[in-house]
Amino acid sequence: MGLFNRKADTTGTTTATIEVDPALVALTGDYTIDPAHSSIGFTVRHAMVTNVRGSFGEFAGKLQLNGTDPHHSTAEIDVKIASVDTGIADRDNHLRTGDFFEAEKFPTMTFRSTHAEQLGGDKYRITGDLTIKDVTRPLSIDLDFNGSATDPYGNKRVGFEGSADILRSDWGLGWNAALETGGVLVGDKVKLLFDISAIKAAPQA
Repeated sequence: MGLFNRKADTTGTTTATIEVDPALVALTGDYTIDPAHSSIGFTVRHAMVTNVRGSFGEFAGKLQLNGTDPHHSTAEIDVKIASVDTGIADRDNHLRTGDFFEAEKFPTMTFRSTHAEQLGGDKYRITGDLTIKDVTRPLSIDLDFNGSATDPYGNKRVGFEGSADILRSDWGLGWNAALETGGVLVGDKVKLLFDISAIKAAPQA
């Protein structure tokens, strides 16, 4: 379901008139990310031969969707670093240390959007500032809009999933160890993964 559709005039020539999809206009509003039905994860190369997968168990966020003009849509997410989980306790504890996230000093990773755009159809890109530790750098996340629904409890939901690639060293997460066979233990490139379900706020009286 695209946000915009071009409309042809009576001569059959495509005009610059933009027709707004009324179904998406109805989605305009404020949303709260539902952590019970969402996930924020990552993958990173380990020992040059396989991928380690992990996720963050505690996070919160808000979306402000504008179905008439998606450029005015916004997003913000706060992630609790100490909630990192790769399935191995020793590895998770190492990630929380100063070698990586330094979770005690910098407990939260944040994303604040600065721009949103439609790439075509149900594909979007949201750009903003990602802060890890004391470093803030721009990040663009490509997203697929998975649609909307009303759940059995009457909550109006929207769903998005997407990903972004970053170099962890850009955010000061540079720890590594050399392998005897060449290469390093932990890859620099990290793929961030987002699967988001958000609930629309009830209109204020």
